[in-house]
Amino acid sequence: MILGSLAKPPLCGPSVCPKESQLTTPSRRANCRATQSALCFFAALLSFPAAAQGPATTAVTNPSAHSIAVANIDPSVKPGDDFYRYANGAWLARTEIPEDRAGIGVFSILADRSSKNVAAIIEEEAKSSAPPGSNARKIADLYNAYMDEGAIEARGLKPLEPHLAEIAAIHNRHDLAIALGRTLRADVDLLNNAVFSTPNLFGLWIAPGFSDSDHYVPYLLQGGLQMPSRAYYLDESQPMKDLRVQYVAHVAAMFRYAGFDDSQARANHVIDLERAIAETHISLADIEDIAKANNLWTRSDFAGKAPGLDWDAYFEGAGLSQQQQFMVWTPTALAGESALVASTPIDAWKDWLAYHLIEAYADVLPRALAQEDFSFFSTVMSGIRQQRSRWQLGVNLVNAELGDAVGEIYAQKYFSAEAKAQAQAMVANLIAAYHKRIDALAWLAPSTRAEAQAKLDTLYVGIGYPETWKDYSAYEVRPDDAFGNSWRASIWKYQTQIARIGKSVDRHEWSMTPQTVNAVNLPLQNALNFPAAILQPPFFDPDRPAAVNYGAIGAVIGHEISHTFDAEGSAFDSKGRVRNWWTPDDHAHFEQQAEKLEKQYDAYEPFPGIHVNGKQTIDENIADLGGVAAAYDGYRASLHGAEAPAQDGFNGDQQFFIAYAQNWASKSREAAMRRQVLTDGHSPGQYRADIVRNSDAWYAAFAVKPGETLYLAPDDRVRIW
Repeated sequence: MILGSLAKPPLCGPSVCPKESQLTTPSRRANCRATQSALCFFAALLSFPAAAQGPATTAVTNPSAHSIAVANIDPSVKPGDDFYRYANGAWLARTEIPEDRAGIGVFSILADRSSKNVAAIIEEEAKSSAPPGSNARKIADLYNAYMDEGAIEARGLKPLEPHLAEIAAIHNRHDLAIALGRTLRADVDLLNNAVFSTPNLFGLWIAPGFSDSDHYVPYLLQGGLQMPSRAYYLDESQPMKDLRVQYVAHVAAMFRYAGFDDSQARANHVIDLERAIAETHISLADIEDIAKANNLWTRSDFAGKAPGLDWDAYFEGAGLSQQQQFMVWTPTALAGESALVASTPIDAWKDWLAYHLIEAYADVLPRALAQEDFSFFSTVMSGIRQQRSRWQLGVNLVNAELGDAVGEIYAQKYFSAEAKAQAQAMVANLIAAYHKRIDALAWLAPSTRAEAQAKLDTLYVGIGYPETWKDYSAYEVRPDDAFGNSWRASIWKYQTQIARIGKSVDRHEWSMTPQTVNAVNLPLQNALNFPAAILQPPFFDPDRPAAVNYGAIGAVIGHEISHTFDAEGSAFDSKGRVRNWWTPDDHAHFEQQAEKLEKQYDAYEPFPGIHVNGKQTIDENIADLGGVAAAYDGYRASLHGAEAPAQDGFNGDQQFFIAYAQNWASKSREAAMRRQVLTDGHSPGQYRADIVRNSDAWYAAFAVKPGETLYLAPDDRVRIW
């Protein structure tokens, strides 16, 4: 993905993750909290109307200029010392972060535009006389039910009561296992959208198999935490200790607002249990290691390899009693959490279940719960000072629950056939550039080169919108039941996913909606998605010079193609199977270059003592490296031997690299940046811009010399693809 958590994860721009405020079922909220990768990170920053941002955001890139944003450049900064600030320094100096955001960035323009367009679609559908059960009626009813705050307040806690009663009725470990199984949701996405966390005990992902990529199989992942990652529970730095104190107070408040007695004691139970769960978890860097994730367990393996939990009862509760095989992504964590089910008092687990239920649906419960949820997860954890307008939250909710229903209308209204054809042509140019680059790599053995070329030949590239749309006919939406709509959406999504197990894979299936400002690589399908919302100015403008288009959207396209060959993508062959298609020498060379890039990013230090994790971000950094290189080749090829015209005093190569760096113009609050560094597979934007220090053409374009901060000697520049 371009953005954090954009998929593979996408590159990193704004995803349409509904949380940094409250508006999701447990899985969707967890996705945003856990994967603050550029995607969810930028979603929090970006999905607001332009009016909320003021003129500063529109100045990030002025689409009417059909060029780079010259006004954003700070000529007092040497490109070789800090290329990011050179390209964006003037914008950084004049831009303030709006009160209702954790940050702001160039992706805001498109996210704001997409949000406004979706709001217009919802308004049209709400005014229509669409028949009951139609997608149009469901869009209107879902939005209107959420907007009716009076009805939500009037119902109070009644929607929770039957679910809390089920928890209260747990009397033994068998009951507990069934109850835990009933919380399982298909709420993680381990290779596409980079969703690595769930507040439920375990996460489920239904995807093509590692060895049988023609059929869908179930993958199980560690879970159980409300805060984004294990570091939030175990890190002994003072900021983390302070945050944990506030978390205890928050959990107690949620119990209190939900009418529980002994709220402090219950909060202590939850915190102690979540800390114990965190101690069983593996790191994000280890989660991204495919070799460690390739563990096929039969049902009989669970009792022996992960004793403690009554697995038969758990799978009964999850509706998976007949499933005999699972891929276990995090076996040590599953074993550790299973042991905790047996060793931790049942009452502590009941408090944990109750709190997680309340937290998951706070947005459709009385205002006191929704506000408390926002105060901790948005203000304390991300620095957001003001809640978004209710209508904006409603738009996010509709996108989350009926994304394809909205997306089908969005694609028809806002993405022309001409735009699709132009984007397809650029993708073809980038793939051709990759073919040439792979042919020219002397370090690749013929067999490895042949498989790499086969991956490109069989790569499916979806442009704008999917070929088929999701069927929402089984999802019941009522115009007067906000809580029930969210509850039924969660169940419907889960049942839809588990029904796919064992069925043939649709290699053209999308994992994003057309209105999502992002892009994604799907390694098990050997496919890419480029939604309509990102294929617009400021990323793509048919009236701009090729240098600017290739530096902006071309690098995004190249980034996603590069994921096919990054540290993770290279584990998959042309059919999406996990297979070692590398010779030992090729693999050694790749690892050597990847390690050089890891060390390059390990050195970046956004805060004293807080460094970027080069291993955690290696796939995205490799994709940035390859994306820029391929986009540059595509741009030069598009000139057919001529020189690009100069514009605003910049030659073509300078325009290309500045356009790339201006993709990453962003400002974020300290809490949000710290969270990104800890939990995201994407590096912060300023360091993504600096990937250009590995490009020989960048040195020539800006006369970068030894002694300047970003200068790397030719042998120290990382060259992979």
